[in-house]
Amino acid sequence: MKKTLMTAAAAVAGALLAVQAPAPAQASSSSTADPVLFVHGYTGDAGNWNVMADRFRTDGWPSSHLDQWSYDWRQSNATTARQLSAEVDRLLAATGAARVDIVSHSMGGLSSRYFLKNLGGTSKVDAWVSLGGPNHGTDSANSCFDTSCTEMRIGSGYLAALNSGDETPGSSRYATWWSPCDLVINPDSSVPLSGAANTRTVCLGHSDLLVDATVYAQTRDMINR
Repeated sequence: MKKTLMTAAAAVAGALLAVQAPAPAQASSSSTADPVLFVHGYTGDAGNWNVMADRFRTDGWPSSHLDQWSYDWRQSNATTARQLSAEVDRLLAATGAARVDIVSHSMGGLSSRYFLKNLGGTSKVDAWVSLGGPNHGTDSANSCFDTSCTEMRIGSGYLAALNSGDETPGSSRYATWWSPCDLVINPDSSVPLSGAANTRTVCLGHSDLLVDATVYAQTRDMINR
């Protein structure tokens, strides 16, 4: 009898643990999840986000809420920011959402930050993410000459204006991820922003930030608060 009772108790305990075990983080529902606008970097395109967008989709975000946006990466980041503003309005209208989340890679962080700071974006963006963004410049931009690239140079007028005053304005939530092995963003200290949640990753290359499972999970959890 004692053995039977112990077996039954173990079964009940196992059932309780199964009920209490945390489920994978998912969008609360297709009707309440913020749409995610992905902004690629220099020489990039919408396809850069295929792996991450698929992971969001697996975790419950509907395809209508995952916008892999593309733009002309040669133009000024200020021009891209104005186009981004129009895309945000389009996405909000299409989904009926009140705000979007922005996930950017590399130079994509500069146009999206301009949008938040100068074009009223803070009222439309809940969470903003920068993966390997040259937020304070990178010396790798010294060897390219497109307008957008010269704006990434350390000490550029574009960055001086963007970083003046509050680096994380408004009520939007800001987060950055940077890798000590990123050979594109130099110095590493360029990425973190004052007022943001700044995370150092394991040794990842610049493009690896787009596909790393841990970076994805941390990004997902940050924007899904």
